[in-house]
Formats: sequence, structure tokens, C-alpha cells
Amino acid sequence: MSDRFRITLGQLNPTVGDLAGNAALAREAWEAGRDAGADIVALPEMFITGYNAQDLVMRRAFQLDVMTHIEALAAECAEGPALAIGAPWVEGTKLYNACLILKGGKIVSTVLKHHLPNETVFDEVRIFDAGPLGGPYSVGNSRVGSPICEDAWHEDVAETLAETGAEFLLVPNGSPYYRGKFDTRINHMVARVVETGLPLIYLNMVGGQDDQVFDGASFGLNPGGELAVQLPVFDATIAHVDLERGPEGWRIVPGEKAAHPGEYEQDYRVMVTALRDYMRKTGFKKVLLGLSGGVDSAIVAAIAVDALGAENVRCVMLPSEYTSQSSLEDAEAVAKALGCRYDYVPITKGRAAITETLEPLFEGLEPGLTEENIQSRLRGLLLMALSNKFGEMLLTTGNKSEVAVGYATIYGDMAGGYNPIKDLYKTRVFETCRWRNDNHRDWMSGPEGEVIPVRVIEKPPSAELREDQKDSDSLPDYPELDAMLEILVDQAGSIEDCVAAGFDREVAKKVEHLIYISEYKRFQSAPGARLTKGAFWLDRRYPIVNRWRDPS
Repeated sequence: MSDRFRITLGQLNPTVGDLAGNAALAREAWEAGRDAGADIVALPEMFITGYNAQDLVMRRAFQLDVMTHIEALAAECAEGPALAIGAPWVEGTKLYNACLILKGGKIVSTVLKHHLPNETVFDEVRIFDAGPLGGPYSVGNSRVGSPICEDAWHEDVAETLAETGAEFLLVPNGSPYYRGKFDTRINHMVARVVETGLPLIYLNMVGGQDDQVFDGASFGLNPGGELAVQLPVFDATIAHVDLERGPEGWRIVPGEKAAHPGEYEQDYRVMVTALRDYMRKTGFKKVLLGLSGGVDSAIVAAIAVDALGAENVRCVMLPSEYTSQSSLEDAEAVAKALGCRYDYVPITKGRAAITETLEPLFEGLEPGLTEENIQSRLRGLLLMALSNKFGEMLLTTGNKSEVAVGYATIYGDMAGGYNPIKDLYKTRVFETCRWRNDNHRDWMSGPEGEVIPVRVIEKPPSAELREDQKDSDSLPDYPELDAMLEILVDQAGSIEDCVAAGFDREVAKKVEHLIYISEYKRFQSAPGARLTKGAFWLDRRYPIVNRWRDPS
């Protein structure tokens, strides 16, 4: 009996619904494992379908197509190592989130997920049936236990596997990023290792899917919680991990330990990856955006260039009579620094035509917010016309602070197909701009150096829809606003929590009111990269019609 066991990990990027493409990625990983003498090749949770496939997996035709691809994959990978692949799987009248073990041309073992997450972006209780607590499966000279993702966050599954003979744990995951998620994973997995005394290998997928980005960062822990292996964050990779058996059982042979980047780099990488994969997986090649000379559109332009290359990004300045000379200069400077196309499309004549058209109806009424919003909606119309004509997807540029309180014009600056900074508060936008100016990585397609002029970052934010307008005319200063939003949105806190943090009660109540009355705008807004557990869309679900307010 050999005292060595090799696992090939496929930390890869599947596409939801692309069964043939995902099967091809699986074969590529399996072939690499076969050539490296692996005993088993492992792929992440729900790999054959991509994750999170949501209600798509409930379609009977889709389930049958999955079975067809799994059967074909088993036949193609008959001679060589076992293949562990995640899939939705039907048994009788029930649908499970499963890990299938393929060997010798057939499915030799089936692991069924027991704990179904039903929080944040996950809604598995309404889709899958819960599998029973099960035992390990045999591969070569070892018995392997595979808690599927959420199952490893609970002690009962791992303990049952250990008690029924598992010699190490191999955990397939579809675990999306949020800020601080890696530490949470490590803490849970260390607990499983300590409880069972078994080595644990945590395999996660990479890549973007709608608002979510899977960050990889797969790792291996030996008993006692010692980190033995750490794969790169965000990068697709096929890696071989060895275990050796000694007097105390299997132990992971220490291997690669990739460095973990800082928080700002991870957030920026998520926004770049989310846009890059959203484009690639939906078939778009090019984007455009309105470049105002402000900090939000500047960072979105930088993200777009880093994701797609400058040749695939069009920046459009759409000035009105309220657009300052400094904004004109700053917008052009950003486009030039990034190396992307810059178009100049004044809206003055179009706005005059709309004003003339509405004049008989608006006669005798004072101009105000309506007239300001006409400018924004005219810009949205022109940008969408360019999008339609040239097949370029329009990016929106509203930060989380604006999205939270509705400081944006529906059918205007909210028009578009994707918003990379939707979960990035304004104060973090400023710091992210500074970070990007100071840092460059090989995964960025844009240039090194200062791509966002310091003047853009430091000038007072303004929508420039009227004379001398500043964001602070309508909202608390952003450091104060963002701190309250983190309490009210990210922490689901109360007015009393805001007051306890030192904020004025009436200001906090105004902010809360703005959050609630803006729900209808968010309901119609573009998807965007998720950076926190308080992201708008699946993390936070509120009714549009809602008359409740915190009575405190």
C-alpha cells in the first residue's frame, strides 16, 4: 500500500449554463491530474452548471442535460484518476446539490449536501432538498470525506465523516467574496480540523457571476490548524497537493503558499474581475460610459480599462452650461491618462429642444429638480443611443452612497447594463482612486502610474446640474453619510445606533427615510460587483412599498 496520495485541485472559472464549456474545463483539469499521477481530481461545488445558477437548476430539461454531460464526462475520464465534480442531481423526486465521484466510466459515489444556506445571496432551501448525513467514499488507498461548502461550516457533517472512517476532508466550495471572507473561512475550517483531527483541503472556484465574484484562495490545513498550502487569490489554476501517511495518519505535504493581497487590492480586483467576466460571459466586447470629470466616473473608467483594455472603452463627456471648465479638463485628462477613446457630445441644443417642447405644459411653474433631471435623462438617452449603435454596453457610475439614498436619476445616470462601484461607498471611492494611482498589477490591462489626476480626487463632489451645486447641498458630508449608511444598511442598525455613534437624530432619520423611499430605484438599477455582506440586490431585500420608519 502506497503511503502517498495526490489530489489535483481545479481552482477554475465555470460559466453558468455552459455545460459543454464547463465539462471541457473539467476534462482539462482531469488530464493534468492524470499526467501528474493524481489519485483524484477535484472541482468546486456545482461546477458542471456554474454557480450560483439559481432557479435554472429547477428546470427538468436542464437537469436532464446535466445528466447527459456527466455521463459523457465519466466515459471520457474512465482510464485514470477519479474525478470529483459538483452538480445538481436528481434522485427520485428530489433535487440535490451533489458532489459526484466518477471512476472507471461511471458514477461510483454520490455526496449530497446536508446544510442548505438560506441567507445573503443564497436561497438553496427553495431549490434543493437536504441530503442525509453520510459517510466517506473510497479512492485508491484512502477514504475521503467531502462536506460540500456550507456543510463544512457546521460541525455535525465533518464529525460524522470522521466517525465513519474518513481519513481527510476534501471540501468543494462555491464561496463568493466579501470583505474579510477569507478570515471567516479559515476560522471555520480550523475548527473542523481541531474537532476531527483530520487534514482538510478547501477548494474554491474563481470568476465572476452577475454581482458575485468567487475569489479562489483554496488552501490546505493539517491537524492543529497549520496552513500547509495556499493557492493564489482570484487566479484560475490547476495545482497538485500531496498527502503522506505516517504513524498518525495522513498529512498534507507543505507546498505553495501564495501571498494574500490587502483589502483595497482585493476590492479592486473584484470590481475588475466582475466586469471582465460579466462582459465575457454575456458576449459583450466593448463598453462606454459618461465621463463627467468627477471621481466616480473616473474610477469606473479605470476599472473598465483594467478589465478590458483601453481599446475597448469609450468615454463620453456630455457637457451642459453648468459643466465647469475644470470638469471638461479633468474628464479629458482621465481619458488621456487611460489611453481610451474620448468623445465630446454637448447636450445644450437637445436640452433646449426638450425645454421648448415642455414649455406649454410647464408655463407659470418655477424650474427646479425636474429641469435638473432632464439633463441627466438626456445624457442617458444619448449614451444608450451610442450603446445601441455601436454594440457597446453602457456602464453606470453611481457609488453605494448615492445608490443608498437615491441621489441618482432613474432613466438618467442610472441607465446602463453594469455598475462596477455599486457596493463602494463614496469615501472608499476616494481611497480606491489613490490606491490605483499608487499600484499596478499584472492582471491590470491599463497603464501604470497616476491615471486619475489628484485634482479629480480632491475637488468637492458635484452633479453640476445647476449653478454652484455641491453634493453637500443635499446630503451630509460623505464621511458622515457613509458612517450612518454602514450602520443602517450594512449592519441593519437603528436610529439609536446612529445616535450612540455620535450622529444627530434628525439627520439619521432623514438618511433612513431616503434609504427606504429609494427602494424602487434600486429595484430597477443595474447589477454591480458585490464587495460586502450588505450589498444591494440579493443581500438586502426590502419591499418597495413600505411605510414603516424606526420610531426611536
